[in-house]
Amino acid sequence: MRKLLADTLAAGGVEVVGTATNGDEALGVCQRLHPDVLTLDLEMPGLDGIGVLRTLRDAASPIPVVVVSSFSSAAGVRAVDALAEGAVELVVKPVNGDPADRFADELLEKVSAAAGTVPRHLRPAAHPAPVARVPATTTRRMVVVACSTGGPRALAELLPMLPQELGSGMLIVQHMPPGFTASLAQRLDRASRLSVREAADGDLPGPGQALVAPGGKHLRLETNGRVRLTDEAEVGGLRPRADLTIADVARVHGPRVLLVVLTGMGRDGLEGASAVRTAGGRVLVEAESTCTVYGMPRAVAEARLADAEVPLDRLAAAIAEAAG
Repeated sequence: MRKLLADTLAAGGVEVVGTATNGDEALGVCQRLHPDVLTLDLEMPGLDGIGVLRTLRDAASPIPVVVVSSFSSAAGVRAVDALAEGAVELVVKPVNGDPADRFADELLEKVSAAAGTVPRHLRPAAHPAPVARVPATTTRRMVVVACSTGGPRALAELLPMLPQELGSGMLIVQHMPPGFTASLAQRLDRASRLSVREAADGDLPGPGQALVAPGGKHLRLETNGRVRLTDEAEVGGLRPRADLTIADVARVHGPRVLLVVLTGMGRDGLEGASAVRTAGGRVLVEAESTCTVYGMPRAVAEARLADAEVPLDRLAAAIAEAAG
């Protein structure tokens, strides 16, 4: 696996400066060579991947980490824990029969994204700027959250700050490989006052509930407001695609929609934001100062579709006010 990763990265133009056989060795290599990105397995002899992440997080110059993990129920839990501990992205190890070019493209894309991230505490201090306040409402709105790179950590910070009942329900679209979203939902549920679980066909979102789109499925909404999961083709390489979910919610709920776009690479959520604004709904985006990757929020903000840009630590209050 180390050779496959090194060869794949090198073929994609990435300079591989070192490899390591276990967690302790990885920390030593990082200390000597100061790489821009570390790819990290979670199951290793001695210090495991979570231990490496925690050590790197406390270092003076943390290194962005892309977890490369096989999938199983237990591995899914560990991978989600790793993302919450600060890993930037997750790539699933290929198995026999998986297209080699797909794995290579995903690995290179996510390593490149990780190389462009800067840990929050190392960013230049931002000058305080006024945050446009979205007026509080007595109208209950359906909340849709869209996120990608850095999303699990942002969700782990955001959801515990939300009230037990929120608007008319919440749908979360986090770009994540199939099989891992159930573990993400369970982790969020343990930390939140909202009831959080992976969405299933026929679900009807409610005020005390947050439903997470399953990896590998598009989350659509029927005209009666119930969830329909589909195997439609990927859109822009993504399934789930937040734009599809958001457009359905805007069609069903009209002006009673609140879209929240968190950290993430790419432009997913931009078309959805346009649909929400056309329907008379509201749009909040995470401020650049707290984003792991200011891609998805930037696309919405630059299109002048956001009602406000809000730092993550102030976002829960803004959502509660705007959602009713």
